[in-house]
Amino acid sequence: MTCSCITRRRALGTLGLAAFTTLLAACGDKAGEAQSLAPVEIDRSTSCELDGMLLADYPGPKAQIHYAGQDKPAFFCDTVELFNTLLAAEQVRAIRAVYVQDMGQADWNEPRGHWIDAKAGIYVLGGKRHGSMGPTIASFAQEPDAAKFAAEHGGKVLRFAEITRDMVDLSGGALHDTRM
Repeated sequence: MTCSCITRRRALGTLGLAAFTTLLAACGDKAGEAQSLAPVEIDRSTSCELDGMLLADYPGPKAQIHYAGQDKPAFFCDTVELFNTLLAAEQVRAIRAVYVQDMGQADWNEPRGHWIDAKAGIYVLGGKRHGSMGPTIASFAQEPDAAKFAAEHGGKVLRFAEITRDMVDLSGGALHDTRM
């Protein structure tokens, strides 16, 4: 006599396969999400979210914010603009990732690549080297690189959380830029 009922072994095997398939799908979703959060390289047509300036035309560190529900990142031609945006009281959009360039690795005059997590970065405020909007906040992955920059160009070494709204007032840069 053959039994058409499902055996315990077959049921457990089916449940195991279903769980494995669900796990793979979840991993695939996480991989896709991680890939979409990866920094995006600038090109000749990449423009600034705030003022439309072409990032490739100006020196100094650049930045990008990946907002939830937005396929492409918002780019900034200067780290001061980035921090001004992040610290604005009216900033309510959900942020998935923020990147800045490691100026210990990137060429100051033509920065490309070398993107790092902005929250893990080390910054130099008040240095003599200018970015696209004039005085800028230099960004680094390593504290020794930031300290060396501060020794050569002046400025104070800070962590991400130490940068405050009053340090990133755009009235000295963007509002007086005649090159736009």
